[in-house]
Amino acid sequence: MFRGFYSAATGMLAQQRKTEMLTNNMANANTPGYKADQASLRAFPEMLLERLDSAQVPTEKGLSIPFNQRVGKLNTGVYMQETTPNFLQGDLQETGRNADIALINGTMPIDGDTGVQGSVFLTVEGADGPRYTRNGNLTVNGNGFLTTNSGFFVLDENGNRIQLQSDDFKIGDNGEILVDEAEAARLGIGFSENPNTMIKQGDGLFAMEGNAALPNAFEAEGVIFSTKQGFLERSNVDASRTMTDMMTAYRSFEANQKVLQAYDRSMEKAANEIGRVNG
Repeated sequence: MFRGFYSAATGMLAQQRKTEMLTNNMANANTPGYKADQASLRAFPEMLLERLDSAQVPTEKGLSIPFNQRVGKLNTGVYMQETTPNFLQGDLQETGRNADIALINGTMPIDGDTGVQGSVFLTVEGADGPRYTRNGNLTVNGNGFLTTNSGFFVLDENGNRIQLQSDDFKIGDNGEILVDEAEAARLGIGFSENPNTMIKQGDGLFAMEGNAALPNAFEAEGVIFSTKQGFLERSNVDASRTMTDMMTAYRSFEANQKVLQAYDRSMEKAANEIGRVNG
């Protein structure tokens, strides 16, 4: 079997999965708060090839000494190890809607071990624990509860649902919700020191491992942020860069495909022509 056969096949699979990821990014280019995924491609572990050999020692009995002859390293292909969201702040878009809220990162601590900058998230109610999102496209449902457009209840800083009498309210820079100039609640906003450890779910939601809760961002040391009513944070997908990456992935897939076809023709010739001559 030709060793390059598997290398070309794994290259095709990796580029196909990368293309699917980029396609999903493009589909969410206009989704508020969406964080573009990034792919990490990695080679399979290398193998060190050696062959058994022997050396003849000029003695009366013809002594033969076996030894290993190093051939070299062999890499068997590549795979897409993981996808990680890019938590870079997206641009703001003014909507004028009371229920639209944008989170604006100010000063965020940087993890000394990983070099990753922290981020803040709106807290919503999940089926088995809190969920977090940057999508501030909210609404007030028929029962007066503040929810996401997907129907998840927005929580206050104490973990309770936020119920309002009407959609006539104001949201201050510190997340306080004012009704008739009186504070009715304050948005629950969590702070993640390393957002890369969060688990990405559907509907623009993230969860912590074990459905744990994030620390309160209002009480986190060194965290400065603000909330802006009537604005939305746009997706941070760079459409032109994504299209370029999709074309690059497609060309790479096509190149691996041609290599695979060449191996296939060589194998066909070896099986049909060489086998027939030897027969």
